Amino acid sequence: MPPLWTDPHTDFTYPGASPAPWAFVPEADLAEALRSMILSASGWRKVFAAGGEESSSDRVADADRLLACGIAETFASFLRGLSDKPVLRVAVGLDARFTGPVLADGMVRVLLSRGIRVDYLGIVAAPEIMAWVQKSGIHDGFIYVSASHNPLGHNGVKLGLGDGGVVGGAASADLIARFRRSAALPAQVAEWGDLFRNAPEAAMAAVLEAMPEAKRQAAQAYAGLCDEILTLTSDPHLQTARKAALAALVRTTGLGIVGELNGSARGLSIDEDWLGSLGCRVKVVNGRPRQIVHRIVPEGASLDLCRRELDGAWRQEPGFCLGYVPDCDGDRGNVVYLDPAQGAKILEAQEVFALCVLSELAGLWYYGAAGPLVAVVCNDPTSLRIDAIAEALGAQVFRAEVGEANVVGRARQLRQDGWTVRILGEGSNGGNITHPGSVRDPLSTLGSLLKLLCLRSTPGKPGLFELWCQKSGQPEAYRPDFGVADILAALPRWTTTPTSDDRAILKVQTSDHGALKAKFEKLWATEWPQRQDELRARFGVESWDEVNYEGTAEKPGIGPSFRSGRQTGGVKIRLLDAKGTPAACLWMRGSGTEPVFRILAEVRGNDKPGEAWLLDWLTTMVRQAEESAE
Repeated sequence: MPPLWTDPHTDFTYPGASPAPWAFVPEADLAEALRSMILSASGWRKVFAAGGEESSSDRVADADRLLACGIAETFASFLRGLSDKPVLRVAVGLDARFTGPVLADGMVRVLLSRGIRVDYLGIVAAPEIMAWVQKSGIHDGFIYVSASHNPLGHNGVKLGLGDGGVVGGAASADLIARFRRSAALPAQVAEWGDLFRNAPEAAMAAVLEAMPEAKRQAAQAYAGLCDEILTLTSDPHLQTARKAALAALVRTTGLGIVGELNGSARGLSIDEDWLGSLGCRVKVVNGRPRQIVHRIVPEGASLDLCRRELDGAWRQEPGFCLGYVPDCDGDRGNVVYLDPAQGAKILEAQEVFALCVLSELAGLWYYGAAGPLVAVVCNDPTSLRIDAIAEALGAQVFRAEVGEANVVGRARQLRQDGWTVRILGEGSNGGNITHPGSVRDPLSTLGSLLKLLCLRSTPGKPGLFELWCQKSGQPEAYRPDFGVADILAALPRWTTTPTSDDRAILKVQTSDHGALKAKFEKLWATEWPQRQDELRARFGVESWDEVNYEGTAEKPGIGPSFRSGRQTGGVKIRLLDAKGTPAACLWMRGSGTEPVFRILAEVRGNDKPGEAWLLDWLTTMVRQAEESAE
């Protein structure tokens, strides 16, 4: 019998699968398994559950288990090429999906066969394992088994290095190419199975025996990083003082938070303890991993249960004013809030990011850390309201192509050039990364919101919200008894297509994104003069420009010479007023993994009819461009 370990918190058993002989996996089966696999910088994933994409089965076909072994072997070879250390060390964790232990079992065994030391955490929130790798300095990389917000039967991996960040850019492309080459070589595929079968059982038993200590160390490192992110300092004494001061203010307000965890990996993380150390009352709902009661992506209707729970908690204990819902791996979380006049409401993802940016930039002023070169980095569909927030608070906005690795990479480039990049993220889905964190994290989001609500004005020192009101030229918006609704009312007003909206996704037949974009630009050249008078009358638009986004680069300009590669990056048409300031925009990006074009329209002000009109126009143009590109 293979060694087993049972987690006392969940009764889940690891490794979760007995070794399989894999005497023979037909080449056609492996090819079909690989054909359905998405390989991108955002993650490697496919439907691994034998029952399909919505299945809660833990059964995985032999060909798919062999692919998991191949991923581990490819990553091991990749790491060997980066280091001359005699023994490498890799952390392995997984989200709460049912197929995770089966896939991780094969990966751990392959790593052990390759002579790599493995720290296995089982189910763990993605920010937690990444924080441990980042803070400990003992790991050469990590494998995180997860399909993030995708349906339950999907699974996959995020592969990262010793800095706690996911492999991106050219290194990601190299890994993908290595894996594809290996999968095409029968001898290499046979070695994947041999590595699995030959893993020493004593080494596997030692890995499982060490799991509780590994989990303890990871949680401790994560809590320490969360404290550093919250307090804007690595000085332990200053951390303690700032955290204690904030906690005292939180307790004074009696503030409460609902965590509707939807059976995610966050159920085994530090959420309750860490939020409690900040003085918060915490109510956890669906906190047991795999207690999944609604779709995993934390957008739209997925926040309804949390909204109802917050409304109920507030009616019993009025201090409850925030709630959050993470995705399955716990690196992304969106928020509901309490409006005393209307009850609990769902924040749009773009609003979540805007509030966090406001809080963190104002926090630099509050703590005396604002400098001359302050930047915010976000993805290209992030709302233009961020530019207005940043300008008022002395910062500049830089954008990168969709993809967390692109945003993180752009921020690293800017820091090397002397910029302070306190906050970054994919604002279009609400995910913020607060330095020195390197991954989206709902605890960072909640920390930003707590500071915004509780670091209030004292004699001679304005709090975060009053700082915002002063610097944005609206001092009348401040009142001492403000709440989330008051802060939202003081944000720059833009109307933006939600990324969760069905209107934001267009099914397309063409896979030639470059041709579609070229046809769109040609069509735009005829549409602009025909619509110019209407755009001027309705939105105050006088001119326009175009920006292409590829990887970490922003490329202002029109035409294929401003694009390269597969041309799956984003294109934004900015509609400018008489001052050359954006009054509206149209954005689109072809998916690199699905036959869809994602689109978005945005207009300054509270103008839902205007947003709908712009989006309909964009939809029509994309459809016409697709037809002429075929």
